[in-house]
Amino acid sequence: MIRRYFFAALLMVLAIWMLRPDIPVAVAQGDGQSSSHPELSGFLTDNRGQAVSEAEVQVFVNDSEDAVAHTTSNEDGSWVIDLPGVIPETIHIEVDRHHYQTFNYQLSAAEVEQLQADGAFAFNTIVLENQITPGFWVAGIAFALTLLLIALERLQNALAALLGISIVFAATFILGAFDSSFYVFNMERALTYINWEVIFLVMGMMIVVGILEGTGIFQWLAFQAYRISRGRISLLIVVLIIITSIASALLDNVTTMLLMAPISLQIALALGIDPLALLIPEILASNISGISTLIGTPTNILIGAYAGIGFNDFLINQTLGVLLASGLMVVTVLFFFRDELKKTSGGISEALYNKLKENAEIKDSRTLKWSGVVFAGMLFFFVIGERLHMVPAVTALIGATVLLLLVEPDIEKMLRVVDWTTLVFFMALFMLVGAVQEVGMLGVFAEVMGGLIGENLALGIIVLVFGAGFLSFVIANIPLTAAMLPVVRFVSAGIPGAAESHVLYYALSMGAAMGGNGFIISGETNLMTSGIAERAGYPISFARYLKIGVPVTLLTLAAGTIWLFLRFILLGG
Repeated sequence: MIRRYFFAALLMVLAIWMLRPDIPVAVAQGDGQSSSHPELSGFLTDNRGQAVSEAEVQVFVNDSEDAVAHTTSNEDGSWVIDLPGVIPETIHIEVDRHHYQTFNYQLSAAEVEQLQADGAFAFNTIVLENQITPGFWVAGIAFALTLLLIALERLQNALAALLGISIVFAATFILGAFDSSFYVFNMERALTYINWEVIFLVMGMMIVVGILEGTGIFQWLAFQAYRISRGRISLLIVVLIIITSIASALLDNVTTMLLMAPISLQIALALGIDPLALLIPEILASNISGISTLIGTPTNILIGAYAGIGFNDFLINQTLGVLLASGLMVVTVLFFFRDELKKTSGGISEALYNKLKENAEIKDSRTLKWSGVVFAGMLFFFVIGERLHMVPAVTALIGATVLLLLVEPDIEKMLRVVDWTTLVFFMALFMLVGAVQEVGMLGVFAEVMGGLIGENLALGIIVLVFGAGFLSFVIANIPLTAAMLPVVRFVSAGIPGAAESHVLYYALSMGAAMGGNGFIISGETNLMTSGIAERAGYPISFARYLKIGVPVTLLTLAAGTIWLFLRFILLGG
């Protein structure tokens, strides 16, 4: 009992901490104390216009070898330095930061006179040029190795990400002790790249779903699907797709298929049809429909937290595109499995009906009632949270806390429900992507893509949807999305209106999720469902899945592109 309340209290404290108002941070000035001394100020950016933080700015006077004042740049790239004493005849500034070329500048006589007259001198924006060092290649190789290990399934995702970030830290602290050019970033800097909003949102939703799935609600839904279809295979497939789609929009895709796959296997075997005729359409539906909401896929959670896209934004700007893509998928699936549809004339199987009905009994009506109430409340606050400046992670944490207090579950069981391995994977991945961003490698890729797209919004949508989609065939969509976010931000800045409408983020969302349908190895949902089917004696071969996965992916990517064209180009977003 004490542990349950302690855990609930901890979640509530986290929610309150995330609701805290931002505390203004004083701008650094020399020794940190404000004064009436003459001051120098400016902003630092890279050659893509992104602010450069934590750069050391030093001031040297009268050819002295020792700096008379120094500071570090803030998160927005700004810096301010107070000059001690009388203004000297010559003033020289030096800007140093790992992975950038040292910037040196000496004020002209006219600029020194301006400083003497005004008591302040503001530099134009200083652009720091990237420098390719051994650390640049260490970060890039570590990231590529992680993606390769994940794609080939040689290591579990979290372990692959931990190996990647360990390589980065080993280079920084071990090789860097002998040669500073191997430096990538320190632990303090690495932690700033972890998006804690994503971590807490995923953790809160895991707890809520863990409580909800124990009530038997999904077994009840399977029984209703069979009852409504009355044994007609084509209608059964459509009903199961609808259930999977709705569940995937509100829950995690993997959780949805963990619940749907065993039930679908049972129904298919009782009807005498190939279980893959039910499982493959459910996989496809899960990957497509999850992108209609913020909480439907991990990739949307990443995108929403990074770009500030809310629950309502995804719902409004993605749902019709998802419905269009889903319609094309249903038609394709029914055509592909047309031989299976002919195996039965339809009609209720009494034995299967009774078995499903027996399993459809709600196991814990009290928990289901409270879970329904709390989940409905969470959806309400997901919708209105933006008006309250309440990020989705806060809603998830509060909902999980309230549900823990109401249903009195076994707290140790709840701790096991939280997939800590996934959370570790996210944290290691955030740091690894941060390493690639820190050394400027993502910036190089962003420049290439920005040069290709230019200011053409239509081309940007096509490149992001199909580019992310094809890459998702072979690269897990979570690390792909995490790596692409800074690139999308840079490309969006170069297209009029794209940054405000977030259209290219939606393109990334659609491409990464729908591309996950391409191969059986393209997504966690695919692999997990394949494992369940294989254990039941019905393996999903790479070649068989490929025959339907690729056509569905191409059709749905095209549907997503058409919708984004309509929504943001023809209708003006």
